[in-house]
This record gives sequence, C-alpha cells and structure tokens, in this order.
Amino acid sequence: MTTANIDLARAYFQAVQTGDMATLGDLLDEEIVWHQPGTNQFSGEHKGQGAVFQMLGSMLEASQGTFAIDTIHSLMGNGDLVAAHIHFTGRRGDTSMAMDGVDILRIQNGKITETWLFSSDQSAEDAFWGR
Repeated sequence: MTTANIDLARAYFQAVQTGDMATLGDLLDEEIVWHQPGTNQFSGEHKGQGAVFQMLGSMLEASQGTFAIDTIHSLMGNGDLVAAHIHFTGRRGDTSMAMDGVDILRIQNGKITETWLFSSDQSAEDAFWGR
C-alpha cells in the first residue's frame, strides 16, 4: 500500500500548494486528527475537517495569504505512514519565516486520518505565529 499512499500524499501536497480545497476535502478524513506543534496560537490537536480548515484558513489570514509549502524534498512511506520532508515560508508584516519541516501523514482507506508536523526551528515558528 506504500506506493498508493505516497501517491495520495503527493496529491495532498499538490492540493495544498495550489489551494485546491475541494481536493483537500476529498483527501482528508472527516474525523482527521491534526497535531500542530509548538506553543503558538495554532498549536495543539485539531479534530475534524472543519477544525483543520479553520486553522489553515486562519494561518493564511494571519500571513496575508503568504504561508506556503514551497518545496517537497521527498516523500517516504512505511505501511500506513508517509513522511514528507518539506520547506515552508510565510510573511507577517515585517517578519518572515522560512524553514524545513517534516509532516507525517497516516493514511487509511484512501484518506488522511492523522497528521503530525515538525519544524526545524520551532521557536522561530512560534515567534512568527505568536500567541
């Protein structure tokens, strides 16, 4: 199942990069659990598509639409998990952020059911997003 899961993860990241919310809705399980790292205003566990879309929309609003995953370095699969080594960026006023991260996606029955995100500089990301 790893190849199919990597293909699904690739479609997910393409949808994120292009803002294709319809495809995101198709790929995320209705009851997805999203683990957002750090101690910023978006940190914590978000349960359900509605909560995840609200968080992502708030991130885009806070960054005036600049928050983006600009590079997917690699996708690696292991059973129902896919790890993605990514690079993401954003601007908030005079402050900018650019760093690598790792996203772990659990894929079951053709849907992303859980995500864990990791940032290479969590303190800088927390400072960027604020409380």
